[in-house]
Amino acid sequence: MQVVEQIHCPNCGSKAERMHGVEQQTIRTQCAACDYLMVTCATTGRVIEAYAPGIAMPISLAR
Repeated sequence: MQVVEQIHCPNCGSKAERMHGVEQQTIRTQCAACDYLMVTCATTGRVIEAYAPGIAMPISLAR
């Protein structure tokens, strides 16, 4: 079962979707307007996959 809610994209502010995958215990947030994607573990909150064009990586992580 999957629960889908409409939210504002954290990257661009457009309408986006947040899907709670009960069987996989994941939360997937995606935006069609800016191609933002964030998949996190619903239990631990750890990031599994992320893609956010236009958001620069901090210099300390880029090295």
